[in-house]
Amino acid sequence: MIPEQHILDALDHSNDGHYCNFLPLNHPYTCLIDTRLNLYRRDEDWAIAAEILGYNPRGGRIELNIYYHGNCLVNLEQYNNRNVNNYAVYPIDEESFQEAAPDELLSLTAQNLLVRGIQLNLSHDKLEYERAGIQLVEFEPDRITIDEVGRLLITRNERVFRANDAELYKSIPQHLKKILVLDEWHHKDFNVRPQKIMSAEDIISTYDLNQQIGSLPGITLADFTATIRAQEERMGQFEREEWEIARPSSYETWQQIAKVLATGDTSYYEPTLEPNTHWSNWPESGSL
Repeated sequence: MIPEQHILDALDHSNDGHYCNFLPLNHPYTCLIDTRLNLYRRDEDWAIAAEILGYNPRGGRIELNIYYHGNCLVNLEQYNNRNVNNYAVYPIDEESFQEAAPDELLSLTAQNLLVRGIQLNLSHDKLEYERAGIQLVEFEPDRITIDEVGRLLITRNERVFRANDAELYKSIPQHLKKILVLDEWHHKDFNVRPQKIMSAEDIISTYDLNQQIGSLPGITLADFTATIRAQEERMGQFEREEWEIARPSSYETWQQIAKVLATGDTSYYEPTLEPNTHWSNWPESGSL
């Protein structure tokens, strides 16, 4: 059996301070549309593939980002010679998307969108969005944002927006078996990374540089050092608090998921916490 504590430790330390992250539902660059969690295991190996569908205003497209965690991952993306634990899939045909949303809002004349080779009908009916629980922002009168379009489309065409097996298994060994799929769960974003502590040499060089450009008048090296250390202590306190309340091992969801992955017995997932992964619970997503 896989030690469940090993799984929890891996999740708790999944933010490497570079390009690997825990599942960011409140990602500032992506307006959340939908989520799904896929669990895999076999023998002593385990893996998680989390689907986060969202609209990235900077990229100008709806992206399906797949985040991986596990003890046997393969073929991870690389950036600056470091592993990246996610990659993006683009289910919507780019030309079709540009025609439907040339100015980041749904065109008033757009009728359909090509998703994985399937033409999906688009709606301009405000009542249809309202019935789906989508309150239109209307930054411009009678215009619908792309994330709102996506939120309605997936309620009617879920399958084409989900990752297929080839996409999910990109970084998961083929011998692992999918044992559980969750479309909702109780989640806490978790952003604690290894704290960066400046060395004495770095503080001295930073101090000398600022002295040369005249930005630290009347401040001694001792005062400057004390200020840096005080800032580090404040940040350390914030991170310690987040560690206590938000790390995956601190609450039921991931404790139960770890037990499922450790044993292969899905009956261990019996949540009592209310699911909160619906996009409406993450209003800060895509805020930058």
